[in-house]
Amino acid sequence: MDRPHPDHAGRPSGFVPEGQACPPSHRSSAAMTSPVAVIIVNYGTADLAIAGVESVLARHHGGHPVKVHLLDNASPGGDAAAFAQAHAARGWGDRVRLWPQTENHGFGRGNNVVIHALLDSPSPPDYVFLLNPDAQLENEAIAILADRLDADPQAAAAGAGIAQPDGARVAAAFRFPSARGEFARALNFGPVSRLFGHHVISLPVDQPDGPVDWVSGAAVMMRLSVLRDLGAFDPDFFLYHEEVELMFRMTKAGHRILYVPAARVQHVEGAATDVRSGAPERSRRPEYWYESWRHYHTKTRGRWGAAATGLAWMAGAALNAPLARARGQELRAPKAFFGDFTRLVLRPLLRGGPRN
Repeated sequence: MDRPHPDHAGRPSGFVPEGQACPPSHRSSAAMTSPVAVIIVNYGTADLAIAGVESVLARHHGGHPVKVHLLDNASPGGDAAAFAQAHAARGWGDRVRLWPQTENHGFGRGNNVVIHALLDSPSPPDYVFLLNPDAQLENEAIAILADRLDADPQAAAAGAGIAQPDGARVAAAFRFPSARGEFARALNFGPVSRLFGHHVISLPVDQPDGPVDWVSGAAVMMRLSVLRDLGAFDPDFFLYHEEVELMFRMTKAGHRILYVPAARVQHVEGAATDVRSGAPERSRRPEYWYESWRHYHTKTRGRWGAAATGLAWMAGAALNAPLARARGQELRAPKAFFGDFTRLVLRPLLRGGPRN
């Protein structure tokens, strides 16, 4: 994968100092006007989503025209009505469009509702910025990411740096999953993690600016023309792994994925999904998590490659159990992992079928 040429200070081309957008004097006229559509897909987090909208409207975006699209996935708690009330009371006007839905599409399909409408519109924007409903901008992140995509036509997506509300940074840039990476993550044993260091999925929280395999879908800007060419999100996914699969397709098509930590977003991780990557994993994962895992690995590695990767994960989890007990630690695997993984991943893979 090609990397951008460094400047005289050794930084990637298009590098932006921490927390800053490119100054207007250094931007082309195209960069000054590249429109951005912000898409927030909500389910049951109305207050957080409204705060996210306000965090976007409070910024200037460095000359990039920005419109927010707030989609509610048929939340059962009256979120759509709360959004309509906020729209009127807060004077959002035509800066925010509401998309109330009658069914829960999940993450990727929910974003697709807006993406396909934008593609069919008379004047589609250049970029879409996907922002989780439990996330807020901490700086001019939209301008920083749009400027980077303007400066690198080969880049299809650019992801922001992410921090928790207490300021602690979390991993937001990653390697594509592999059998060795899943084994090392499940085993959670230092010597093995170091041995398989180049396969560990999560990159360091201080990962520098530049190309990576994929970035967090909680705050990522994508080139709309690439989404048109690739068909946007795969509808087989309900929630989880859909952004990884999409960025895998982007990479296979010759595009680059950028991690831009100067763009900063605060994320209350798990508020919208109840699954937290950094928390102890003993809570039980929902069935759709395993189904999405199976879809991703089957689509990118084939059925038998997915099965081999799954067996590697199970082996790591099995070996982690005695290690964790000996060290007085929590087991690494999610609760009911072996039964759920066998039922929802391995058996469907071994049986085969058109959607496996």
